[in-house]
Amino acid sequence: MRKVLGGVVDVLCVLVFVAIGRASHEEAASLGGFLSTAWPFLAGLGVGWGLLRAWRRPEEFSPVGVGVWVSTVAVGMVLRVLAGQGTALAFVIVASVFLGAALLGWRLLVRVVGARKVSASG
Repeated sequence: MRKVLGGVVDVLCVLVFVAIGRASHEEAASLGGFLSTAWPFLAGLGVGWGLLRAWRRPEEFSPVGVGVWVSTVAVGMVLRVLAGQGTALAFVIVASVFLGAALLGWRLLVRVVGARKVSASG
């Protein structure tokens, strides 16, 4: 179950990033526009999951979380360039920071909660 849940949380992190970004730029709330923005990052996420075999330990901060984050941003940006979408420096920075906070943040939270459970039971 945790394997599926980790993947779902990662996908939700990317989708929240896209939704906030599109809303902050007052872009039309069309499904096509949303998917156009999301697919490069979802593909990057998928590449990271595949390369790191993230399904084995999806909650692992490093190397899984770090690798998935880097892959999501790097592959996502390359695919945006190939698709003729923008990759302004400010966008790259915002994407890197937000996705890092989200993709690493939930893993850090799992680690902290797990450590507290261990210390409370020991």
